[in-house]
Amino acid sequence: MATELLLGGAVYSASAPDATALAVSDGVVVWVGSDDVGRALHPDAQITELDGRFVAPGFVDSHVHLTSTGLALLGLTLNDAVNRRDCLARVVQAVSGLDEGEVLWGLGWDDSAWDGAERADGRFPTTSELDEAVGNRPVYLTRIDEHSAVASTALRRLVPDLADAPGFHPEEPLTADAHHLVRGAARQLITPDTRTRAQRRALDLAAAHGVVAVHENGGPDISGLDDFLGLADLDHEVQVRRYWGQSVTDADHAAELAAISRADGLGGDLFIDGAIGSRTAWLSAPYTDDPSAVGNCYLDDAQIRAHLAACTVAGIQAGFHVIGDAGTQTLVDALDSLADELGTPAIARCAHRIEHAEMVSVEQAAVLARCGVIASMQPLFDAAWGGTGDLYDQRLGPDRAAGLNNFAMLAKTGVALSFSSDAPVTEIDPWSTIRAAVHHHQDHNAISARGAFAACTRGGWRAGGINDGLTGTLEPGAPASYAIWEADHLVVAGSHAGVQRWSTDPRSRVPALPDVSPGARLPECVRTVHRGRVLYAGDDT
Repeated sequence: MATELLLGGAVYSASAPDATALAVSDGVVVWVGSDDVGRALHPDAQITELDGRFVAPGFVDSHVHLTSTGLALLGLTLNDAVNRRDCLARVVQAVSGLDEGEVLWGLGWDDSAWDGAERADGRFPTTSELDEAVGNRPVYLTRIDEHSAVASTALRRLVPDLADAPGFHPEEPLTADAHHLVRGAARQLITPDTRTRAQRRALDLAAAHGVVAVHENGGPDISGLDDFLGLADLDHEVQVRRYWGQSVTDADHAAELAAISRADGLGGDLFIDGAIGSRTAWLSAPYTDDPSAVGNCYLDDAQIRAHLAACTVAGIQAGFHVIGDAGTQTLVDALDSLADELGTPAIARCAHRIEHAEMVSVEQAAVLARCGVIASMQPLFDAAWGGTGDLYDQRLGPDRAAGLNNFAMLAKTGVALSFSSDAPVTEIDPWSTIRAAVHHHQDHNAISARGAFAACTRGGWRAGGINDGLTGTLEPGAPASYAIWEADHLVVAGSHAGVQRWSTDPRSRVPALPDVSPGARLPECVRTVHRGRVLYAGDDT
C-alpha cells in the first residue's frame, strides 16, 4: 500500500492548525503534522513538495445544473450583455455559426442591470424583435435566474396549445408552465452527444476549482428524465449526487420514483415558487416594482405536506426550491404539522433540504433548525443582486431586500448551511462564494470565513447525507479529498471584532485560511484529488 507524503506547505486541519505535511495511503488521510516528523514516520513514502502551497479539503457544490452549465460554457452566454441591443447582436452572431434547424440555447441575460441611449435598451427583447434577428430558427434565451425565457416563434410553435398555458405572453418572456413547456421543447433539440459533452465540460470546470463533488438538481421542469438518467451513467471522477424534483403522494410512490429516476433524493428543484428576478418568487406582499404581482405558487399546502410525509416515512431525503417568504411559510407550516404527527426526530433523520432560503424570518428559521432542515444557499446571489439599487432593491424595496440571504441569523438559529453556486446562475467558484458570504452587503447578515469555508466543505457533505465528522476534513481517517492552492496570504478572520481578537491569538489554535477580503487575490487551484485520485492537475506539483 503506497503512501504519498505532501511536504512543505500549509495544511488546513483543525487538529493540527500549524500542520505543514499530510500523508495519504489508499485514498485515506493517515497522518497530519510537521515535515520532519512526517519524513521519520513515512521513510518510504512518495514525496510531493508543496513549495509553500495551501492544502485544504475539497469543495462540494450542493446545487448545480450540469447540462445548462456546460451549454453556457460551450455556447452563448449573455451575462455580459449591457442592454437589449447588445443582447440581440450577440444572438445574431451566435446564430450565424449554427447548422440549419439547430437550437440556439442562450443563458444569462439580466435586464435589471441594463441601460442604454434609448429607454427600450433597458428591457428584455420581445418575441418579434428576436424573430427579426434570427428568422425561422428555434432560439431559447433564459433569464439569468432560469425562471423565465425569451423564445422565438419557431420554438414556440413546437409546443401545441402554448397560448393556453399559465405564464404565456405573445411578446414578453414566458414564465411558469409556459416557460417549462418551451424549455422542454428546446431541450429535445439538444443531441445526446452535445448533452454529454456539456455535462463533462461542467464537471471539468468544477474540478479545476477544487470541487470534488456536486449535487445535481434536476426535475421534469428543469432538465428532464433523459438528462437526469444520462448523468447517472456518466463516467467522471467528480462525484455527482442527484436530486429529482418531482412530488410524491405516499411512501410507496416515493420509493418507486427514487428507483425509476435512480435519484439519491427527491428534492432539489421541486418548485414551491420561482425567482425574484422573474417576479415568480411567492411573496406575502406585492413586488415593489409591480404591485399587481405576488409571484407564483406551484405546490399547494397538501402537496408539500404529502411529499414531506412520504419521503420521511420512506427514509428518503426530500427538499424544495423556495425563495419567497410566502413559500417559506407554507413549507414551515407543513414541517410544524408533520412534526406533531411523525415526531421531530423522524424528520430530522432524513436531513431534508430547502434550496435558496433567501427570505426566512427568525421564527421560520427556528422551525427549520428544530426539524434538521439544511439550507442550501448561494452567497453569490447577494454579490450579484444585493447592493443598493440592484435587483433585490428594485423588486422588493430596501427594507425587504436588507433581510435577504441572512446567513448569520440562520447559523445562529441552528440551521445547518451548505453553500453552492446554482450554476449556471452564478459561477462554480467556491472562493468567490466564501468571499461573498463573509462580505455580504449587509454586515449583520455575514458569517466568518471559517463558517463559510465549512459550509462549502463539510456542509456540502452533510447536505448530501454524510455527517460522520471526518468527510470534508483533513483529519486522520478522512477520505483523501483535497485541493492544493496557490494562495498569497493566510489569515484568521472572525465574524466580528471580538471574535477576531480571540481568533488571531496563537492560543486559539484556529487554522488559517486564504485572505478573501475585497481586492485580495483569491487562491488558484493547482491540483484536485478525490479519495486519492487526481481530478485536476494544473501544475507539476
